[in-house]
Amino acid sequence: MLHILALLAATSVEPIVSTAWLQAHLTDPQVRIVTTGDRSIYDRGHIPGARFIDHMETVGMQTGGGGMEHHMLPLADLAKVLAAKAGVADGTHIVLYGDSPMQTGWIYMTLAATGHADDVSMLDGGINLWRTEDRAVSTDAPPVAAGTYTVRAAPDVVVDAAYVKERLQSPAVKVLDVRTQMEWNNGHLPGATLILWQDLYADQRMQKFKSLDEIRALIMKTGLAPNQSVVTYCAVGLRASLMYWAARSAGIPARVYVGSWQDWQRDSGNPIVKP
Repeated sequence: MLHILALLAATSVEPIVSTAWLQAHLTDPQVRIVTTGDRSIYDRGHIPGARFIDHMETVGMQTGGGGMEHHMLPLADLAKVLAAKAGVADGTHIVLYGDSPMQTGWIYMTLAATGHADDVSMLDGGINLWRTEDRAVSTDAPPVAAGTYTVRAAPDVVVDAAYVKERLQSPAVKVLDVRTQMEWNNGHLPGATLILWQDLYADQRMQKFKSLDEIRALIMKTGLAPNQSVVTYCAVGLRASLMYWAARSAGIPARVYVGSWQDWQRDSGNPIVKP
């Protein structure tokens, strides 16, 4: 009975949790803390119990279009890596943080793609905020956690070029370009709207997010209609994954084009707009 109650408590956690919330749950066996980004920052001190995963461990580099392309591992392989490296398991709630928001967004996307989006929260603030608040840090790497991590069906997370191309003129879909102004000016998808991932933060240095209401308002300012869903893309899927998390967390139906611009532009049949 206690185990069931713990699972129910875990599934009701908000998409963003505070440092105070995490401090209170450091010893909760149903909570897994996962961090990504620069391994040297992790080694110098991390939130106690946090497990480190390099986002490249979830990437399968493939040759195509004249170079190496950044792709997500097949789901079965992805689940094995997430379980082994991040220590995630069925029935646990995952709290993500890292020094690179783009890589943190990517790891969220991999967890969502394997069917566990509702089991994940972002930490409101990174290790800098944690230290500023005089909270304890650790240099110990936790042992590998035992447990089963099951791939669940999640067909509404990742899309490909064909999906996007078929919907460029659809009134039901809004395409969001999560790149820089310079990248946008060099070419973008028809009908796309530029949005900056940095605008998700109230304090980017401390990685403090805006409220979910503010994030929703930011996305709605792109011209998103109430009955539309969004597809996010960037260069190779990292920034797009962070914006996917933001949209989904703010209650906006969303999908992420993981191949993004790298994949789109290699096919001469895909339309491109240049200002």
